[in-house]
Amino acid sequence: MTISDREGLIRRIRQIRRRAASRERQANVQADPQPDRLQALEARVAHLEQLLEGLQDSVHRESARHEQLISELQAQVRPGAMGAALAEDARNRGL
Repeated sequence: MTISDREGLIRRIRQIRRRAASRERQANVQADPQPDRLQALEARVAHLEQLLEGLQDSVHRESARHEQLISELQAQVRPGAMGAALAEDARNRGL
């Protein structure tokens, strides 16, 4: 996960928290009956679950990308692959 990805994620989380805080302030000002508060909490939990699933997907994709990159680098460093690459380079340079 790059720094800009992290900053974007943090920015989105802060935005969501600000919205939730403003909604809470509005809810506190209004004397909501119990069923309305319960529905609001259920909506918040559902929204947080969606955010969590998105974060999990993002982490999984990033992990898979890193795993693929590492396996590609390991394949390039294997003795046979390294020898072939050095021989190819030597032929290209005329050594």
